[in-house]
Amino acid sequence: MQTAASSPAHEILGQPLTLPNGLILPNRLVKAAMSEALGTADNRVTHALEQLYSRWSEGGAGLLITGNVMVDRRALGEPGNIVLEDDRDRESLRRWASAGTRQGNQLWMQLNHPGKQAPQGLNRETVAPSAVPFVPALQRFFATPRALEEAEIEDIIQRFGTAARLAKEAGFTGVQIHGAHGYLVGQFLSPHHNVREDQWGGSPENRRRFVLRVLAAIRDAVGKQFPVGIKLNSADFQKGGFGEAESIDTFKALAAAGVDMIEISGGTYEAPAMTGVRAKESTRQREAYFLEFAEKARAAVDTPLMLTGGFRTAEGMAAAIDSGAIDLVGLARLLAIEPDAPNRLLAGHATYHHVRPIRTGIKAVDRMALMEITWYTRQLRRMGKGRNPKPTESGFKSFLIGLLENGWGTFKTKRMRA
Repeated sequence: MQTAASSPAHEILGQPLTLPNGLILPNRLVKAAMSEALGTADNRVTHALEQLYSRWSEGGAGLLITGNVMVDRRALGEPGNIVLEDDRDRESLRRWASAGTRQGNQLWMQLNHPGKQAPQGLNRETVAPSAVPFVPALQRFFATPRALEEAEIEDIIQRFGTAARLAKEAGFTGVQIHGAHGYLVGQFLSPHHNVREDQWGGSPENRRRFVLRVLAAIRDAVGKQFPVGIKLNSADFQKGGFGEAESIDTFKALAAAGVDMIEISGGTYEAPAMTGVRAKESTRQREAYFLEFAEKARAAVDTPLMLTGGFRTAEGMAAAIDSGAIDLVGLARLLAIEPDAPNRLLAGHATYHHVRPIRTGIKAVDRMALMEITWYTRQLRRMGKGRNPKPTESGFKSFLIGLLENGWGTFKTKRMRA
């Protein structure tokens, strides 16, 4: 293995990586998933997604991962989500895939089901492994879910497989299961959210059953050569939740089942560790929020690992790769304000911008992951319209506009269903 001392950072970042199925990624930089919310009111693919992903393809990352594409139109995570459950968007999906791979990079579709993590009133009902409500501070925003029935669980599993097949047919070069940040897959894994006593809960092995069945359904639908990755939490950072020891065991089970890549993240809307809002200063200085956990994961599995969150410099990224702890660096918010940052990093230059905390001045709002999501989503919308990002945009202004847009989006979605 090359060392940081003998190889410049940009050379380490520029090394290709061969995945277990033989697919070669041209470099070690990945555009990690961010929810674009650029779909129509009835959750169809738009030209804005082509615009946005064409720009990111030109930006230099070896792999682009889309924001969460929902597998069931009855279960949206937010207004503007794309839903993939049939071939009604076949041609627009192909244009999206073509735009996102125009520079020879890979483009994977992230597949998701929100479970209980869906805004109040957006869906006709909210479902989850168990009828566990959100923490009191968020109960005004999220409804208490209904526990899924056995047949519904089986249906959702097959929906993941169907969506993966459709993505492959459209020209996407892989898929990623969203198992992090408090969505349905993560809810099944967490003893806090999953208090079932049947085959889907009650023990770590039973709580892992859902994600392993989802992976198997996807593999059956796309074959062994098509890349299937997953995004998983190191921990939920909630009392009684999904912890590091159980996470490592889940990594081992997924590796044994043949997953091609695992992305490491952490947190939920209730405890948003993935945004860095509550990160310790020592963690910020080390750059990667979950690097210590990645080192433990590397000791447990040989599957390629991707780490997202907190990276600021090429040297920090290269050091994490060179240590052997990870294989890929995920960049998300930086690429919402500087879409061609990978090209600069790979050329040995510093980026023009750094990710900064977004503040409104309202403490309760500033501690929520939703605030960060709203601000960065607005930057993606700007690029979807062919405009440049606005890194200096006011957090308070963005919050107010986001409230209006999300409220209007929810209304349009409900009206469409009516």
